[in-house]
Amino acid sequence: MHWQIEILLLVILVVAALTALQLKNLLAAVVTLNIFSFMSAGLMVSMGAIDVAFTEAVVGAGAVGIFNILAIFRTTRRTLD
Repeated sequence: MHWQIEILLLVILVVAALTALQLKNLLAAVVTLNIFSFMSAGLMVSMGAIDVAFTEAVVGAGAVGIFNILAIFRTTRRTLD
């Protein structure tokens, strides 16, 4: 049963990564990358690396996600003439 959970998390990781690459909306891409980070933290928990998973969840999904969202909202889109 343990390996099925790891395979499911791996499939979700690959789908989230490919989806984030295909999205044109930057905010949706950041949210998808946060999902990727949480799923990688879940994969690390299933492998027994609780400390690494906690760090990934806090830094990877929490802090980096917030910084990316703030950067998106604080920048403007410019068009080239």
